[in-house]
Amino acid sequence: MSPGARPPMRNPTQELIDLAHLRGVLRARDLDERGLPREYLSRLTARGVLVRESRGLYRLGQADISQHHTLALVGARIPGGVLCLLTALRFHGMTTFSPLEVWVAISGKAWRPVIRDLPVRVVRFSGQAFEAGHAPHTVEGVSLRVTTPAKTVADCFKFRNKLGLDVALEALREGWRAKRFTLDELWRFAQVDRVARVLRPYLESLE
Repeated sequence: MSPGARPPMRNPTQELIDLAHLRGVLRARDLDERGLPREYLSRLTARGVLVRESRGLYRLGQADISQHHTLALVGARIPGGVLCLLTALRFHGMTTFSPLEVWVAISGKAWRPVIRDLPVRVVRFSGQAFEAGHAPHTVEGVSLRVTTPAKTVADCFKFRNKLGLDVALEALREGWRAKRFTLDELWRFAQVDRVARVLRPYLESLE
């Protein structure tokens, strides 16, 4: 820009649309970071340019929706959480069960989110059970953390009384058949989750 020239006029509408293209799932607070008025969300929603998915979450009306769309919405609402248990099993293709809720782990001391407009089941993990054994993924522009296949199997045995032992055994069989983990990886997370004694006889049957 030459000296004395005026800066180009901002076009908040186009900026918001570009941001929605970039983010996939747009949060109301994303506009605050760009200095865009939140009122544009309601304007573009009324025009059909945006679709309100959940409280504070929007997407472009013509955006492609993936099979993991609900995971993206939950990840945007609970950025500090880790997708786990039945949701992680489904994500990794290690179960025939299709959960009705998105299972999310939070740390033992974290504030428990209250989400009434999305199907969410929150569980608490403490220490290494929360910190270890998850990997980053991106779904529709949203960054997610999902427990790894080995950690997911160990978690299922840890929560076997809640999920059912049959779910844990199916996860073990399917993950092993698909070579999603090694015995060493599984044993490591069995120790982290303190289910090594429970899991040992089933591991021996795989060798």
